[in-house]
Amino acid sequence: MTYAAILLLVYCVLVTIASLAGGWLPTRWRFGHTQMQAMMSFVAGLMLGVAILHLLPHATADLTSLDEAVTWMLIGLLGMFFMIRLFHVHQHSVADPSMQNEEVEVCGHDHAGHDHHHGGHHHSGHEAANQAAVRKGWRFSWLGLAFGLVLHSFFDGVALGAQLAADMHLHSDAPIPGAGVFLVVLLHKPLDAMAITSLMASSGWSLRSMLGVNIVFAAVCPLGAMLFYLGAAGHAALVGAALALAAGVFVCIALADILPEVSFHSHDRAKLSVALILGVLLAISIGWLEGAGHGHGHNHSHEQGEAHDHGSHSHSH
Repeated sequence: MTYAAILLLVYCVLVTIASLAGGWLPTRWRFGHTQMQAMMSFVAGLMLGVAILHLLPHATADLTSLDEAVTWMLIGLLGMFFMIRLFHVHQHSVADPSMQNEEVEVCGHDHAGHDHHHGGHHHSGHEAANQAAVRKGWRFSWLGLAFGLVLHSFFDGVALGAQLAADMHLHSDAPIPGAGVFLVVLLHKPLDAMAITSLMASSGWSLRSMLGVNIVFAAVCPLGAMLFYLGAAGHAALVGAALALAAGVFVCIALADILPEVSFHSHDRAKLSVALILGVLLAISIGWLEGAGHGHGHNHSHEQGEAHDHGSHSHSH
């Protein structure tokens, strides 16, 4: 096996394990509200950093057109936005059934001008109605959530395969190919699996059913990565389009889904802000593993082009 194939296999195995663990944890462990929000903030920062600092620049280099790269990025952003609206993707706020009262506040009222401190006011009738509506929705909501997350997970795999293909075939001097997207997927996938199995548990599904759905979901991302890598390796335009598309998806998830939910938690704003910044800093640090090699590769190609043009000019004389 080649180094690229081995690395892709390692990535897929680790992502699968992380996804399975995320789906299994709600049956054994109750995450605190602040812990969940901190994890989401950190992942959002990492996704933003990887999308803007890694995926988009690499896509632009592969497509040799900034306009084309940002067009694909916009397609990915809008596509993910409408998927979130249609399937209610990433309902991490319901991951802990023991937090039902607080989560009803998150999902059941208009957030405008509100935070989670109600200054001693009681809305028992309003809360009871909202709790009943939320519990009724849980019975069916995991189906739409699972379908949306399966599509999203497949595109995560495509992004991973595209990044690895770009690093191996177009920027072969990258020390650890695909590290940025791999970390995003590795840290984000457990939260997705956790959301699905938590909703299933709240709807009364058996552990066996939850395990089956969790296994299927865990296999989708590696499948997308392998199919894209095997089919698109060496095709710069296709790889560049996939990278730009993935950048749009990551930006949308971070800005339109995760961060708006996190921003309503004013009581933990300092902790969540620190977690967000740490995620961005991790994305920046990945440049030492990926970006240096890419920069060298791009400059090298540019220098070759200049040398070729100079040679042709000299020959004409």
